[in-house]
Amino acid sequence: MRIRPERPEDHAAVAALHERAFGQPAEARLVAALRAAGAATVSLVGEREGRVVGHVLFSPVTVRDGAREWGAIGLGPLAALPEQQRSGIGAALVRAGLAECRALGHRVVVVLGHAAYYPRFGFRPAAEAGLRWEHGHEESFFVAELEPGALAGRRGVVRYRPEFSAV
Repeated sequence: MRIRPERPEDHAAVAALHERAFGQPAEARLVAALRAAGAATVSLVGEREGRVVGHVLFSPVTVRDGAREWGAIGLGPLAALPEQQRSGIGAALVRAGLAECRALGHRVVVVLGHAAYYPRFGFRPAAEAGLRWEHGHEESFFVAELEPGALAGRRGVVRYRPEFSAV
């Protein structure tokens, strides 16, 4: 599998992939909305034999701690074609996306996801770091430091972009 940045000609394939992976169009609409807002910080596709088989998107989030606010990056959505799930596509996309975020100078990434999946990539429960998602779900909310010590002295409530609420 080859991982590369998403291109405009991939948009239809990425939308179809998310619809198939999630069984409904909300994630495909979210990806399109984030792209349209210029909020797709990192958007990568996995390609096999010229076919898009996976996609991951990272976008900005804000963290508010009282009157103080700081920025981080949110991972998601992440998808692979149903018939190719559990073949390493998602893991490869997450690793490549985290490496790209690190190369761009981002220091903290959050994700709302499965507790059995994300720790292998360096994620830990966000509550342990003093972070929480504005909508709760502490058991499914995780954080990773892309730079050691990036969370030192930082706490707060994480808010995803408005596009997440709109879909």
